Amino acid sequence: MQGSFAPPRRAEIARSTAETEIRVALDLDGTGRAEVATGIGFLDHMLTALARHSMIDMQIAARGDLHIDFHHTAEDVGIVLGQALRKALGEKRGIRRYGAALLPMDEALAECAVDLSGRPFLAWSVPFARDKVGEMDTELFEEFFRALAFNAGITLHMTLKAGTNAHHVAEACFKAAARALRQAVEPDPRAGGAIPSTKGVLEA
Repeated sequence: MQGSFAPPRRAEIARSTAETEIRVALDLDGTGRAEVATGIGFLDHMLTALARHSMIDMQIAARGDLHIDFHHTAEDVGIVLGQALRKALGEKRGIRRYGAALLPMDEALAECAVDLSGRPFLAWSVPFARDKVGEMDTELFEEFFRALAFNAGITLHMTLKAGTNAHHVAEACFKAAARALRQAVEPDPRAGGAIPSTKGVLEA
């Protein structure tokens, strides 16, 4: 990390419950490297895309009660990833704060806008034409993003503009979120290390 952004913007969070054990380590100033093992193949694929296209290095390891269903694991990964993102951002000095992306994936087109405001909110308008992608319930994507947004303190809007293939729709959403986050967490060279708010503070 350079200049007014030292020390490095990294975080590691571990969370253990009767349902899941999750560990996440991330580096906001990475190159998009991913080491992901959640036990849910399609979620691993999406989280790898999230890391690669956000340029945030992520190590995510999860063990959950997959014999019941995938809900607890998907949601709890979102919780811990959000907590790690929040910790790594610290006071959010000198960041751009806002990010938006309109991302095509074949016939699918997803739009994501984020504000690292400290005020958690999820607006989700993403219909799926079928209930599952692989073995993963498509309704769990909303649960993941809600957990991420509320634990990171992010206002996140996700809208599907077009798309019928559930795999493409999900992938477009994750990649749009990645590109929006990449913009929002980036250091703004014109900001001089200031907190990007007229209040002088972004809620922790």
